[in-house]
Amino acid sequence: MGHDRRVRCHARDAGRTGGARRGRRHDRQHGGPGTSLCRRHKKGTQQTEALGRSRGGFTTKLHARCDARGLPLGFVLTPGQAHDVQGFAPLFRMITDRIKAFLADRGYDADAIREEIEAAGVEAVIPAKVNRRNPAPHDRAKYKWRNLIERLFNKLKNWRRIATRYDKTKESYLGFVALVSVKLWIPFVHET
Repeated sequence: MGHDRRVRCHARDAGRTGGARRGRRHDRQHGGPGTSLCRRHKKGTQQTEALGRSRGGFTTKLHARCDARGLPLGFVLTPGQAHDVQGFAPLFRMITDRIKAFLADRGYDADAIREEIEAAGVEAVIPAKVNRRNPAPHDRAKYKWRNLIERLFNKLKNWRRIATRYDKTKESYLGFVALVSVKLWIPFVHET
């Protein structure tokens, strides 16, 4: 009689788990059929695809550069845990001969960045970090124009594919960002 109870309990458990076969109640725990391994990231690809862990989870950072009208000029993608300094050099070197002032937030306040901006003959409008011993002054009136880059990010995030990064590869994601940037430029093409 005890043997019958075990069989009945087992049959009852199998019915609860969605019809699992007898003897394989928990497929995912025992190497049976389960979620596909194809969706998991392979080791070593996260850095090349600009993916990284940050406080918000598995993310990326999109660094952007815009002109005085708030139109995009260039983008750099870094892993989520990367510091803002890593995105500075490629963006700054794109068109240094055309700018008079470089506006950035506190994340870009580093001696190396300030030296490179000064060497290019450009004014650095970057507020000093709170923990700096000798804070560098900045033009507060010019710094108010930094909201143009925030507005640009707002326009980019209206496209869900950019806001959530559906694309796995770095090239595919930056390609779609470039496509949206072209769409933002279209109304202004005839002005230039």
